[in-house]
Amino acid sequence: MQRVGFILKVKEDKIEEYRKHHDHVWPEMLEALREAGWHNYSLFMREDGLLFGYVETPDFEKALARMAETEVNKRWQDFMAPYFEGIGGQHADESMVPLEQVFYLE
Repeated sequence: MQRVGFILKVKEDKIEEYRKHHDHVWPEMLEALREAGWHNYSLFMREDGLLFGYVETPDFEKALARMAETEVNKRWQDFMAPYFEGIGGQHADESMVPLEQVFYLE
């Protein structure tokens, strides 16, 4: 199982809206994530909007690709795109660059 961490940046003026949308993620989006192999998926955010994501999956690239094939992911990514800065017109899921794991305590 791969453990993957990544960082994105939520626009400071959109932080509260972003939080509210994640209080009620669309059920079909949650189902698609599970079916695509996303496990223990968590998002953590600092007050300035720096977002740290963590997911466990057998294959991160395959999990991303499987989500990219779904209609609900396209809708969600289009909906969420205005909340992020520094993604250069891409969707957030296209900007998830895995961080290097430097330590893991089993």
